[in-house]
Amino acid sequence: MPTKILMPALSPTMTEGNLVSWLKKEGDTVESGDIIAEIETDKATMEVEAVDEGILAKILVPEGTEEVKVNTLIAVLLEDGEDQSALDGFEDTPSTTKSSSDSGTSQLPDAREIEASSSSPSNGHDTSDEASSKERLFASPLARRIASQESLDLSGVEGTGPRGRIIKSDVEAALSKGHAVEKKSATQAVSSLPSRTGDGLFPAYTDHKLSNMRKVIAKRLTEAKQDVPHFYLSVDCELDTLLTARKQLNETLSDDQRLSVNDFVIKAVAQALKSVPAANASYIDGVMRQYESADVAVAVAVEGGLVTPIIRDADHKSLGAISSEIKSLIKKARDGKLRPEEFQGGTFSISNLGMFGIKNFSAVINPPQGCILAVGAGEKRPVVRGDSLEIATVMTCTLSVDHRVVDGAVGADFLKHFKQNIENPVLMVL
Repeated sequence: MPTKILMPALSPTMTEGNLVSWLKKEGDTVESGDIIAEIETDKATMEVEAVDEGILAKILVPEGTEEVKVNTLIAVLLEDGEDQSALDGFEDTPSTTKSSSDSGTSQLPDAREIEASSSSPSNGHDTSDEASSKERLFASPLARRIASQESLDLSGVEGTGPRGRIIKSDVEAALSKGHAVEKKSATQAVSSLPSRTGDGLFPAYTDHKLSNMRKVIAKRLTEAKQDVPHFYLSVDCELDTLLTARKQLNETLSDDQRLSVNDFVIKAVAQALKSVPAANASYIDGVMRQYESADVAVAVAVEGGLVTPIIRDADHKSLGAISSEIKSLIKKARDGKLRPEEFQGGTFSISNLGMFGIKNFSAVINPPQGCILAVGAGEKRPVVRGDSLEIATVMTCTLSVDHRVVDGAVGADFLKHFKQNIENPVLMVL
């Protein structure tokens, strides 16, 4: 009996995804564990492994198709001994998806959709390797992302990966050659976008198609502001003692082990959550869920949006362990290699814009979490000590709170403990 391949749910929030590319073609033998396709979710472009083996007899959803609903039938495998007659009933399976070629709107060419001229499925009349290689390029998600960022045309890059697949090192080698590889011009990159030249009332503009990630960000944060009763609490923390301790510690560490202020912030938040467990809570389905572990999510800017990798049990980890782990997670996030368990969940979030010089801001809560801490830049400010005016390095932090689960007194108590940890960093190394 033919084996159905369905559109997988690669994250709890995923209801649909874009089928970026097929890495197997009709007629190919598929073994369990083989990478068969690349799918763009609301978080990243991920590789999909086959869980069964057989012959890829029919691709029902072509690569380049957008908004494919989870559990939609996308392909069919035949077992050994089965012939094409077993596909009866699958040939004309109705599609509930929307192809980019049929959507009626232009879009920015994506480096993950580099095809010679068409994204239509094979019609069964030309299945030769030569014809297939002319129609599409095989490249890893990371290679495509780097090429897109560098405006590099992958058609001129030779792949050294399995089956000639283009991998990261191939793209880096091509970029290092410079003149040897033709790059897309800015004009080519936006040629298919709907542009307007202005009509006297409005300036010229260009419409950019939203990625899955940006769509989900827009949807979830709109719901958060509409449905979650936010209130805000701010506190000023003096950083001079922390900065001195950080400098002393970093003098004993190698460059790749050096601690950042953000490492201290993560640790300070985690310890404050253990001191004030009532702040470590969510409103879920009419109940208040209080968490026993401090799993701190950290907002990381990536191409097209942001993700929140998580330091789990952060209160039980040393500053050095937190620093090493968050460095690794940030690199994975920007390379599009985060595993679902590395960004799903979390009990509390941190958004730090201090490195951009932002003094003070209020962040939007990431449901179902009950709180998010917005961290501003440390800067020299006048402070009053007794009857004297002195200069200190001060950082403003603003806590956004879901009033359904965390009251003002609880939020204030959390910030009191957070401030104590930041201003007395020895409490974080005991």
